[in-house]
Amino acid sequence: MTPQSTDSPVETDYEIAQNAAIDPIWEITEPFGLSQADVDPYGRYKAKLTPEAIDRIQSETEPDGKLVLVTGMTPTPMGEGKTVTAVGLGQALTQRGYKASITLREPSLGPVFGIKGGAAGGGYSQVLPMEDINLHFTGDMHALTAAHNLISTLLDNHIRQDTEPRIDRKAVRWKRAIDMNDRVLRNTVIGLGETGGAVREDGFLLTAASELMAVLCLSKTLSELKDRISRIIIAYDEGKNPVTVADIGATGPATLLLRDAIKPNVVQSIEGTPAFVHGGPFANIAHGTNSVIANDVALRLSEYVITEAGFGSDLGAEKFMHIVSHQTDVTPAAVVLVASIRALRYHGQEMWPADLDALKEPDVAAVRTGLRNVDKHVENLRKFGIPVVIAINRFPNDTDEEIEMVLDHCRNDLNVSTAVSTVHEDGGAGGISLAEHVVSAASQPSELTPLYEPEASIETKIETIATEIYGADSVTYSSQAKTDIERIESLDMDTPPICLSKTFHSLSDDPSLKGVPEGWSLTVWELYYSAGAGFVVVLTGDVMTLPGLPADPAATSMDIDTDGDISGLF
Repeated sequence: MTPQSTDSPVETDYEIAQNAAIDPIWEITEPFGLSQADVDPYGRYKAKLTPEAIDRIQSETEPDGKLVLVTGMTPTPMGEGKTVTAVGLGQALTQRGYKASITLREPSLGPVFGIKGGAAGGGYSQVLPMEDINLHFTGDMHALTAAHNLISTLLDNHIRQDTEPRIDRKAVRWKRAIDMNDRVLRNTVIGLGETGGAVREDGFLLTAASELMAVLCLSKTLSELKDRISRIIIAYDEGKNPVTVADIGATGPATLLLRDAIKPNVVQSIEGTPAFVHGGPFANIAHGTNSVIANDVALRLSEYVITEAGFGSDLGAEKFMHIVSHQTDVTPAAVVLVASIRALRYHGQEMWPADLDALKEPDVAAVRTGLRNVDKHVENLRKFGIPVVIAINRFPNDTDEEIEMVLDHCRNDLNVSTAVSTVHEDGGAGGISLAEHVVSAASQPSELTPLYEPEASIETKIETIATEIYGADSVTYSSQAKTDIERIESLDMDTPPICLSKTFHSLSDDPSLKGVPEGWSLTVWELYYSAGAGFVVVLTGDVMTLPGLPADPAATSMDIDTDGDISGLF
């Protein structure tokens, strides 16, 4: 699709999506060696790959494509355009004649109706059909919600029937799930009334925060998914021993509810580049990327696969390197660090809390100061041994002076390949320079170098990430954290990687500290073992696993007319 001229009225992302020409999904996948029989259509424009196609692809081809990981500097509350950049880069590579595909997380209804609105890219770099992707899509979220809550009800029935192993109802760690922001359900009491079952404290979390989501996204096959589900720790018995999904007989029924959800979804970008949109784990208490099965299939069908990690590189990219790559042997050939002038202004302001309206105004001095944040992210990424490319996601109010200063600093002071990206406004054409830089970077020899050894202790892993990535001077452990570490290390298991959860607003654990904080100590409050996902979650602050609605929810601006046309989704 041709981008609008500068003289045309400014179209919204939704209007651009509505006006785009979209092809039947089997025509999008056919050039990649997939016949119409290989896709199970959900209408004309979205589909799942069939199990037979997945088996054939995995048995007949090698994952020879190059994976490009898109991450970002420490963002502003508005986000800096990682998804837009990922989609636009995929389109640019397609325009350059490469067989490229995109792999992204699928949105959760909670954030869609809460504060974010749609989450499928934007402008001329978005994935379609936008309404379907942001709403019910192919039903994966609903299947995960049902499977999670089936485990919950079997768990409570196990307690009511007083079955072995006898569960300590005060040591149940499996909440219920809902795919909607609803703060009143965070903490509940269940079992009230004569026939209400065992009374105990409970609560809900967002479906995307369920360990089932992380498990689904780390499984390459249905059998691996079943095995991972069986290992999930849902409670502890009266002897303080872990109780798993397998212990209450919930493995089979939970897995069968996910038999379709594990199949990758395939849609298309606005320019017809295939996009596998599958899974959506949290990027703080989980690894924050789309499914490994989608990446695996895409790498076997494509020359380049563009994927995205949640939050800034200190969270998303670090987890990809230490968790996803560790468990799947999938290593990025290059990393794209997305930066924006407004984020640089944000991290260069002298007064806090920041004035978000001021970010719209040029501020060369603030941009210059804010570059320290980019420097730190580049330094961190280089430690992993993967080539880095910086993408400056240009917004309309960015000045040439600001752009040129950032380009000069990144290219000459940091010696990092850097390109300005205008993919929101111009689609793939606005990412051609970035694509050329990425192809060059991905052709360089590289080898992923983890920052800690797999057999290192939990404390060593935490302290390595805290000091090497976040820039902390030290780590402080609460008494609860020390007890948790002892309990986890007493379990009969391989030494797992850690999944550090902290604020994404700062490199530190204090969201008010911008730029590159110095002279601080990371505080660890609690740990728990996600045995199915295969990592230890380390909490460094309050984790909101069920967000509430803001004062002005995005949902109140959405509507549908009598013709079925939706408005306000972006």
